[in-house]
Amino acid sequence: MDKTTPEVVDTKKTQEVLEKYDAESRVRNVKNRNIAIFISLIAILYSIYHLYVTYNPIPALLQRSIHMSVGMALVFLIFPTFKKQNRAAIPVYDWVLFLLSIASSLYLIVEYNAIVTTRGGIPNTVDILFAIMTVLLVLEAARRVTGLILPILALIFLSYPFFSHMDWLPNMLITRAFDLGDIFGQLYLKTEGLFSTAIGASVQFIFLFILFGAFLTKSGMGQLFNDLAMALAGSKQGGPAKVAVISSGFMGSINGAAVANVVGTGSFTIPLMKKIGYSKNFSGAVEASASIGGQILPPIMGASAFIMAETTGIAYGTIALAALIPAVLYFLAVIMQVHFRAGRRNLKGIPKADLPRAKDVLKERGHLLLPIAGLILMLYMGIPVSFSAFYTIILTVIIASLRKVSRMGIKEILGALEDGARQSLSVMIACAVVGIIIGVVNLTSFGSVMTSAITSIGAGSLFLTLFLTMIASIILGMGLPSIPAYIITATMTAPALAEFGIPILVAHLFVFYFGIFANITPPVALAAFAGAGISGGDPMRTGFTALRLALAGFIIPYLFVYNPAMLLVDVTGLPVNATEFPLPPMMEVILITITAVIGIVGLGAALEGYFQTYVNVFLRIILGAGSLMMIIPETVTDIIGFIVVAVVFAVNIIKSNRDASVPKSAS
Repeated sequence: MDKTTPEVVDTKKTQEVLEKYDAESRVRNVKNRNIAIFISLIAILYSIYHLYVTYNPIPALLQRSIHMSVGMALVFLIFPTFKKQNRAAIPVYDWVLFLLSIASSLYLIVEYNAIVTTRGGIPNTVDILFAIMTVLLVLEAARRVTGLILPILALIFLSYPFFSHMDWLPNMLITRAFDLGDIFGQLYLKTEGLFSTAIGASVQFIFLFILFGAFLTKSGMGQLFNDLAMALAGSKQGGPAKVAVISSGFMGSINGAAVANVVGTGSFTIPLMKKIGYSKNFSGAVEASASIGGQILPPIMGASAFIMAETTGIAYGTIALAALIPAVLYFLAVIMQVHFRAGRRNLKGIPKADLPRAKDVLKERGHLLLPIAGLILMLYMGIPVSFSAFYTIILTVIIASLRKVSRMGIKEILGALEDGARQSLSVMIACAVVGIIIGVVNLTSFGSVMTSAITSIGAGSLFLTLFLTMIASIILGMGLPSIPAYIITATMTAPALAEFGIPILVAHLFVFYFGIFANITPPVALAAFAGAGISGGDPMRTGFTALRLALAGFIIPYLFVYNPAMLLVDVTGLPVNATEFPLPPMMEVILITITAVIGIVGLGAALEGYFQTYVNVFLRIILGAGSLMMIIPETVTDIIGFIVVAVVFAVNIIKSNRDASVPKSAS
């Protein structure tokens, strides 16, 4: 390992790239020690609050409002108003915003009984003033943490009810007139706006899993994933790229932050990829496609699986199991392209002498895998998700203490509590902003308008409707973290698929995929741009390269829509809104998986133009067509595709053997 360490990108460059593409990394470094301690204390208490309400819940409106208001208060202390603002001090107006944020939930606590009983949810003038203030605070906090895209999107939706009754609108968009009380009462006094299921999932599930990730990080889990991936794949053909895929996939699943994962893991893997001969653009693209893929990888899926469970009413275990085969196929597709690129360019791995041994890595840090195993077991046993997360945090501390290298003292535990709170702020505020969108959609029935528009343009064609839904999901997901991207796409586009009888589980996974892959889809491919920042490559070229590496991820969702057996569910005879599914026939699952694997391997070879030896352009086209036919879950296409792929592979194997038998002097 020592010989590889100097290749790591310097910390200053890493931070610059992170801040350029990831707004949540632009934080203050307060010089006043007392103020810094005050911020840390609030963050630690914020984490303790979430652990407390896991076992001692309070009314949903209050629980969610405290989660949001204290989180916002931290945002105004931690995040500067502008990029180039002095980050060593906190201006007076941010202290004012801090106090107003706290006041937004204190008002609800004081007035709660009157709101739910005497006034029956009907707002008075003071309610409306506090509602407007809170919405403005949320939008400003989101601007600082996530950038402009999400607040602008929310403002567009928020403006709609103000003019939705006007005659100049198309008929399908016209609604009744809404006053300030209707709009802001919906957003502030009910659990259908700011305090919707989005922020509910944030306080109940997401925060706890982010906190779990913070404890894992403190214990050295990131080092375990890197070292284990290096030990298993580092010496193979194109080893560093395979290491990037494996380690970034696992870390992306746990932390759910694609851009941060690209920069964090990529600062180690990208220089190693470049060192053995991969291009700058390809190196950055590999890291981006792997980090994005982590968010579709069970068991945690970047915490999105828990929101999907909350949104659909489907058990978490069913969702995680359903996501398994598609995720494995996606990572196989990326690894195969990496492998064939290495073969074509004769790129070797890292010498084994420079790598750790898997046995030594597992001996030193392997015990850190036990909390994840424990989490899976608890979820399998049916223990509620929030309780499972709580127990897993405790289990992490206990298991980490088994070895000195991972042991956490009081300082590390308090540090994990603070880090978890800080890392949760971006998701919390994004969920709050998404709540504005959800509130407007529920108030105006705009979701049904979107559904009607997609199905009308689709003209009764399932494939065309799927394609339009994909485009809408990618556009809605551009520039957004995975969790708000999923919530928005699930609210706006997934219902359109129900018109064709597609089960809710299948529909939500479909839009989930494309909302996530928006992060590597130019022109707003933030994860790919971050990879280019580390590698020194061209951002747009890196984006298109990442798009090619992730091509299977754009195909797989269509496959499980047409054949849900890939999701390990049998939907035959079940209603669209079914939440429980029997397992499909195992032989059908095996056949689908085998044909998809062969098709993905063939597609990777066609894209890279290599299988054992070079594949010429004519054969690449034929191989690509045959591979796609293998991926399509139909018997006839499988047979034809298998014959095509087998013939092309056989031709190349024969050619490779013939070339190998020719003496070098003769060639």
